[in-house]
Order: sequence, then structure tokens, then C-alpha cells
Amino acid sequence: MTVERVRHWFQLKSLIMAALVSLVVILGLSFLVFQAISNRVTELRINPTFEKMDEVQLESARLSYEHRGKVGLTSYMAMLNRIFTGSHYMLDANGVDLITGEDRRWLLPPPPATSTRTNDGHGHWIISRRSADGKFWFAATGQQGRIQIWEFLPYYFLVIASTAAIFWLTAVGVVLPIRRVASAIAIFGQGDLSARIRTARPDEIGQLARSFDQMAERLERLIVSERQLLGDISHELRSPLARLKFAVKLARTSPDPQAALDRIERDIDRISALVADIVEVTFVEGDPALRGTENVPVTELVEDVVRDCAVEAEIRGCHIELKDSIAAGHGDAEILGSREMLRRAVENVLRNAVRYSPKDTAVEVSVTEADRNAVIIVRDHGPGVPEEALARIFDPFYRVEEARDNKGGGSGLGLAIARRAAQAHHGSIDAENMYPGLRVRIVLPLASARLAA
Repeated sequence: MTVERVRHWFQLKSLIMAALVSLVVILGLSFLVFQAISNRVTELRINPTFEKMDEVQLESARLSYEHRGKVGLTSYMAMLNRIFTGSHYMLDANGVDLITGEDRRWLLPPPPATSTRTNDGHGHWIISRRSADGKFWFAATGQQGRIQIWEFLPYYFLVIASTAAIFWLTAVGVVLPIRRVASAIAIFGQGDLSARIRTARPDEIGQLARSFDQMAERLERLIVSERQLLGDISHELRSPLARLKFAVKLARTSPDPQAALDRIERDIDRISALVADIVEVTFVEGDPALRGTENVPVTELVEDVVRDCAVEAEIRGCHIELKDSIAAGHGDAEILGSREMLRRAVENVLRNAVRYSPKDTAVEVSVTEADRNAVIIVRDHGPGVPEEALARIFDPFYRVEEARDNKGGGSGLGLAIARRAAQAHHGSIDAENMYPGLRVRIVLPLASARLAA
């Protein structure tokens, strides 16, 4: 394996290697901590206990010697040798064995120490303790059995198995989900807008995945909507541009150039209106935070729109009736958002109703409150919309000219602008046939409900 391949492998496995190294470091630190705890417990609890046992054995050996002489001392030392293994001795103040008379000063610690408990590192241990009056020494020595490494193999295997299990759980629970998130992001970045993670994990990784899914969902809607909008724009501009080209040729050759110029002017006006509507769609699609928000009194807003549209209704031979409205001065009847966007939404719906209303009919407008929402309803008495087209009339450039009398229909963006404005304010818009007429309902959360949420 080349150095480059090794580096590449470590880059791919970096998080797994980090997890493995972390586990090894944790195990090492745990071993050091437990060793320190063991040494401390030995120093504070175990050694003092053994020292007291040494003192008890010293006093017991002294009593045996003073009451029974060498015979009693020999019997007591033999019992200690049998029970504790090793060799036990009772010495005088100069280190001479009271039983054999041998010099065993090598068992005693250097002055002024009065006790010792040592291990020479080869399993040979020495214990000694002097009596309180300094006349006697109790000493013991022996060879400690060597501990074989194989005796600890089961514990080693247990630690290795536990480490492997923890590492596997870490890889499955953390590393692999993160790789899945990264893979979905990479696929989405390559152009597959349908890439989603879709996980029910309640932890931070799950939150990250859901945040990505929400972002991807919105981006997909925006991108698809923009692509569709661009296609619709190109389609809508093709016809007036073709007519303009034809009108220019006609103006050059026609004996009545004024008629051709009038045609050119009409098509230019149509293109200008279309461009204005497209700009408005772009405005509505933008970030609402960039437009500024305020508390907008919904009744006052609707009344203003009704007054502005009343003249157009009179010209077309119909009129507008404001049937119901939330009581003036109602403190909660306000919508948190952009006044201009909300006005355009209501105005587009109302003008659309006026455009398709027959003469001597009324366009009914009402503003009510339901479930902490402001409900704005606009109903005309025109021909309505085919049922299969109800869901599409809010799409950009969609028109049902054959179903609703063609009285100079607009660009087909009015209701689309209304829907996008409603959605930008966390509301909704829908339509239904009333036989006769069409009823459009705009539902917008009140400012009090938004702030509570």
C-alpha cells in the first residue's frame, strides 16, 4: 500500500480513527486513575491494617516467649509459617534470633526506622517491626509467588471485547449516520433535488438531518418554481414579441402606419404589464425579513382595497359589498407582516373577481376571525372555474379563459402573487365554486397567534 493510499484511507476513516483513539485514551486514563486509586487505598487502608496485624503478631510472639520460653515461641512461629507461608522470626534488640541464636540484622531497617515492609522487585518480601520498649523485633521474609501473564488473559479479552463493542456502537450510532448525511448532501449538491435523509433520530444528528431535509424541500420548491416560471415567462413573451415583429414589418409597408403603431403600443403595454407582474412575483418570493414587518390592521387594509377597487367595479357594471368585518378597534385583529404584500394579495383576488363578474351583480367581501386567524373571503357571481382547474388557478400564468368570459384577462400572475404572499405570511389561500360564482378564501394567522407560537 502506497503512502498516498494510506493517507487517503486515514482521511476517509478519520472520524472512526478518532473514535478508536479516544476509546484507547479513555481506557489508558481509566487504568491510570484506577491504579492511583488502588495505591491510595493501599496506603490509607490496607497498609495500616497489616501494620496492626504485625503489631498483634509481635505482642503475641513476645507473650509466648515470656510465658513459655523458646518452646512456646517456636510453636507460635511454626503456626505463623504454616498459616502465612514464609519464615517468621523473633529477634532481640541487636537482631539475634531468640530461637536459633543466629544473627539476622539484615532483616532490620536502618536506624532510626522502627518498621519496614519492602519488596525487592523479584518477589522477595521482608517485614519487620520493633516493640514499643525496643527490646524485641518481629521479622518475616518469604518468596512471593510469581504472577503469570496467562492468568490475566480472560480479563484482557474482556476489555478487548468491551472496547470493540463500544467502538462498533460508536461507529454505527455516530459515524455511519454522519456519513449518510454527508452522502445525501453530496447527492443534493450534484443536482438530485429529491435527495433526502429522512430519519426519526431524536438526537443532534437527527436534528441536523431534519434541518437539511427542510432546507432541501424549500430549495427544491424554489428551484422548480423558478424553472417553471422561467419557462412560463419565455412562453408568455414569445407571442407579444412575435406580434411586435410583425407589426414593425407592417408599419414599414402598410398604407396606414398609425394602425400598426397602435398595435405595437398595445403589445408594448402588455409586455410592460407582464414584466411588472414578474417583478412583483420576485418581490413576493424574497425574504420577508428584507421587506420589514409591522402590525397591519386587517379590517382597515381590506376596506382600503375595497375603496380602491370600487371605481373599476363601477366601470364594469358591478359593485363591491363589504358584508362582514372584524369590529374596528379590535386589538387582536392585526396581522404581523408586510402591509404592501398583504394589500397586493387582497387586491389581486378582488380585481380578479371584479374582472369576471357579470353586470348588475355584487362582489361580496367579508373579514372574520376564526381560530386566531383572519379569514378574508371574496365571492363573485361569475361563471366559476372547472373543478379540475381549481387547484391550478394559483399557478403562475395559468388562465381559464375558455371557462370564464374573456374580458381582457391579465397575465395570469395575480392569483399566483396572492398565494405566494399568503404563504410568506404563514397563511393559505384556496378557491371553490359556489354555483354561481367563485369564492376565494385567504387565511392569515393573527399577530397574537404568531407571537404566541
